Parts: sequence; structure tokens; C-alpha cells
Amino acid sequence: MAVGKNIRTYFQGQWHNGDAPIMRAADHGAWLGSSVFDGARYFEGIAPDLEAHCARVNRSAEALMLTPTVTTEQMLEIVREGLQSYSSDTAVYIRPMYWGIDGDLTAIVPQENSTGFAVCLEEIPMASETATTTLTTTRFRRPVLESAVVNAKAGCLYPNNARMLQEARSKGFANALVADAMGNVAETATANIFMVRDGEVFTPTPNGTFLAGITRARHIENLRADGFTVHESVLSFEDFHAADEIFMSGNMNKVTPVTALDDTQYQIGPVARRARSLYWDWAASDR
Repeated sequence: MAVGKNIRTYFQGQWHNGDAPIMRAADHGAWLGSSVFDGARYFEGIAPDLEAHCARVNRSAEALMLTPTVTTEQMLEIVREGLQSYSSDTAVYIRPMYWGIDGDLTAIVPQENSTGFAVCLEEIPMASETATTTLTTTRFRRPVLESAVVNAKAGCLYPNNARMLQEARSKGFANALVADAMGNVAETATANIFMVRDGEVFTPTPNGTFLAGITRARHIENLRADGFTVHESVLSFEDFHAADEIFMSGNMNKVTPVTALDDTQYQIGPVARRARSLYWDWAASDR
């Protein structure tokens, strides 16, 4: 991300211009990693599913034993106020976030009702409509709930994603197709994943090892309404190698077609194009 480019920060009840400091050295989130965030998008004058993203950051906070301090409705109002500083042709990444301030007597568990809150608005362009990516496999896997807070969009999960990306780049690929603990496909290092075979759409079934994204759910709803059969299934890497097309689904860029998985090559397919078109049509209608 382009750090420091047209950033606004909401902290302690007011908006600040720039990348304002929000966390102290002794804050629980700073040294023990108790932070959660969400990511919504503003582009073409709209912020699709903004309410769902604001609601999810509160659920993530609770999963990480943090006390949410801002309601979904209050968060919507705060974000909308901040977005008024951006023109409608500016693409903005919207990050509401919480972190622990104090710990309990053990210092390990975040103390109840001691939570920091901020919103970061950062100008980050949307990817081009023609943008694509390539995938490879990685030895790193998605954790399970018994070993990590996979039911939250938590900052402490992302070093594992970074290892996946770094390994993929070392092999000459842009991203990694990642397995769950059982060896089945879960998602990529940065986004949810879809594949198409014989005109039908498949995506890994949510099994508690990855966040089934808000944008993912929107694509499923849009595609089904458009007449596509969409399966949430247990999928192997062999299934993806045998697919007619693959595309990633994430909030940052919405739809990203995949042109290679290791030695298997793919064309940008009609379903990925249709998913993107359906999303933009839906977003425009949701103003």
C-alpha cells in the first residue's frame, strides 16, 4: 500500500490530517498484538457494503477479547464524515480498527473496557479492470480456531500471510493458493478464491480456517441471481488445476482473474468478467 498518500485519521473523537500516531509503547496492542481491523472501499462516489464491514470489525474485536466501543451506526457516521474530504473520483481504503490498551493481571488477556479505536482513510487506487495475477503453492497453511483467532480479521494473523506471499514471490509468482490444516484449498494469501468448471462456479466451503469475505458473499449472491450455479465445496489443488478459469475475490480490488497456477495457464474467462460487471452494477444500485 502507498503509505502516507492522502491519509486522514479519526482518533479520540476527531479527524486528523495525515497518518496520526494512535498507539503507545505500553498499549497491549503494541507489544502483544491485540489488534483487529476491517477494510472497506470507497470508489466512484460509493462505499459498497460499508455497514457490513463496520459490523464485522466489532465482531472481530469480541473474538479477540476486546470490548467494542463504537456501534455500527456510529462508525458509519464517522466514516461518512471523513469521506467528505475526498472527491468522488478518488479511491479510498477504509480501515476501522481496535486494539487493546491495558492487560489484565497476567498482562496477557486484554482488559475489559480498555480498548483503543481509530479509523484510517487512505487514498489507494483500484486495480485496473485488466489486472491479473499468478498463483503458486506454499508450505504455509491457514491455522485452525484451536491455534489462532481465525474468526477475526486480526493483525496477528497477517505475518503468516506475509510468509506465504514472500515464498510465492521467491518462486516468481504474485500470490499463493493456500491449504487449510487438512490440505484442502482454503483461499489465497490475500483473498478468497473461486474456480469455474463447465460453466459452474466453485469456492471453498467455509470451515473455520479462513474468513469467508463480505465481497465473496456478494459475488455468490450476484452470480446466483444471474443464473449461475455456485457451489461451496471441499476443493483440492487438483480441482484448481483442472478448472476452466480462476479468479480471486477480495475487498481491495473486488475481482482479480488468475492467469497461472504453477505450470497451469488460464485465460481471463467470461465468468470472472461477468462477476466484475455484476458487482459494479450492484454497487451502483446500492448508493
